[in-house]
Amino acid sequence: MADDLKTPPQPHDEHHDAEPMGRATFTAFTNATPDDWQKIAAANAVFSRDHVKRLITHLNLLKGDCGGFPVDRLEHSLQTATRAHRAGMDEEYVVSALLHDIGDTLGVYNHPDIAAAILRPFVSEANHWMVANHGIFQGYYFFHHLGLDREMREQYRGHPHFEYCAQFCHLFDQPAFDGAYDTMPLDAFVPMMHRVLDKPKQSIYLRKGSEQTAW
Repeated sequence: MADDLKTPPQPHDEHHDAEPMGRATFTAFTNATPDDWQKIAAANAVFSRDHVKRLITHLNLLKGDCGGFPVDRLEHSLQTATRAHRAGMDEEYVVSALLHDIGDTLGVYNHPDIAAAILRPFVSEANHWMVANHGIFQGYYFFHHLGLDREMREQYRGHPHFEYCAQFCHLFDQPAFDGAYDTMPLDAFVPMMHRVLDKPKQSIYLRKGSEQTAW
């Protein structure tokens, strides 16, 4: 009889986990309250924990998509990062190399901009500039085959990060289409991704004088 009176287990409320303080109730920002924004901040704190997980999901969307290239886009990304890692580049550089083409599926005509936007809060100015401009610098190796100007990168000659970006393309990006290369698996890079991408170094949401974000 006592067992019959036990409270049955309650279903797990995933919405409560994702929104620990509930949802805001405003219909426009102009009538939002501080309490509303605390609820949003609490939900974003939960959401941000899976940032790397979502990036991994998107990287995996590149698998099997060759776009005419000798290897698929995921293999190219992994191979670029593997080459950088084996050359002794630091983790921030390696993660930048891993994500440099993550925008291929969404930014058909401007994929470097997408990767650069993702990385900007977490990496140095040099690594951000390298990723943002690698498309033009990579063009040195193939634009002339498509009737484009392979010297397009010369507009940046004299920039502090010109050689840095040129080196990335020459050493790690343009040779990363070798189907026989011993590429590291994606799982090998996940710990690096967490170390580099867990906390932003710069963001409009960083509180002044603090490493904590407002949400």
